[in-house]
Amino acid sequence: MKDETAPQKIPITKPFFGAEEAAAIVAPLHSGWVVQGPFVKQFEEKFSTFTESRFSIATSSCTAALHLAVATLGLKPGDEVIVPAFTWISTANVVEYMGAKPVFCDIDLPTFNIDVGQIEGLITPRTVGIIPVHLFGLCAEMQPIQKVAQKHNLWVVEDAACAFGARYHGKYAGTFGEMGCFSFHPRKSITTGEGGMITTRRADFDQLARSLRDHGASRSDLLRHTGKAGFLLSEYNHLGYNYRMTDIQGALGCAQMDRAAWILETLAQRAQHYNQLLIEVDWLGTPRVPDGFVHGYQAYVCLFRPEEPTLNNVDRLHQQRNELMIQLEAKGIATRQGTHAPVIQGYYTEKYALRSEQFPNAYLADRLGLTLPLYAQMTEVEQALVYQSLQQVMG
Repeated sequence: MKDETAPQKIPITKPFFGAEEAAAIVAPLHSGWVVQGPFVKQFEEKFSTFTESRFSIATSSCTAALHLAVATLGLKPGDEVIVPAFTWISTANVVEYMGAKPVFCDIDLPTFNIDVGQIEGLITPRTVGIIPVHLFGLCAEMQPIQKVAQKHNLWVVEDAACAFGARYHGKYAGTFGEMGCFSFHPRKSITTGEGGMITTRRADFDQLARSLRDHGASRSDLLRHTGKAGFLLSEYNHLGYNYRMTDIQGALGCAQMDRAAWILETLAQRAQHYNQLLIEVDWLGTPRVPDGFVHGYQAYVCLFRPEEPTLNNVDRLHQQRNELMIQLEAKGIATRQGTHAPVIQGYYTEKYALRSEQFPNAYLADRLGLTLPLYAQMTEVEQALVYQSLQQVMG
């Protein structure tokens, strides 16, 4: 018998799967082709069509996509790459993987994205590129970033892990820099379980990235087995990786792409409903969307600010935010911090002697970010419960 007194469980997110996804993942099992193959190719084509990208290259994760992107661009030891100080740690890690140095740039607190006004001051003779992050589904200010990059002959790789469907002045995320990288983790708008995608307009980058994701092979298994002389192994002229997506994931991605427009539209509607509910809740800063931007709403991330946050009061406010999240959890409502600041994680603080006060906005975002539940099948009743619980806890 159902316990009517038990709190209603509202997760932070929930992938949307239907009969189409169930049928899709069975298809490779029937065909026997479960490694990277025809469904991955179809997924790439659907992704290119949707995002208006010339080429799309599926990978095993977004971290793999970012790693392949900087490897394709020839990042090497001694180089420097500018990255935001507030982002998932893999943005910086892929620079470290190549023996290069991530140079952290503070963020604009209202948008959570890289502060474009600080980028040029971080450029040195060793700087070769910039990795702006479109955090939580909002594009970074790409026009000034591209202007600085062109002035100093730097490449740009967009970390668009959260930004599927996001647009900046009419163009989709992932189509501005040399390469863009997306995630299909279950917390993203569409998912393949794990998985990623690279977008690029350059044929040479497309060709090299495809080779590097498959150990450096000169041709894929699909090309081998559908072409002539499939009994011969490929040649390996590059030092590559095993970053391939399986055909099971590719098939799931195809089904998710078929409903992607609906998912994005519904997430936007749910976000707008939150905006209406929270319009007079002045202690919570809701997501900001500047003119010319279309938010992808991978997540609905707010800033906890019962008073103006500063480095002097942030630790006290951080404790209050955590207590709020504990009490919401007791009511069955999941919340999360937005993401973290790599500059206060042990590896980077120790290696580069970084201090939180060097990146005040990133530190405030790390300590005070608050993500509310958001998913396509979320109901207005559930959103009302989240709103009422926030108000009850804050009194």
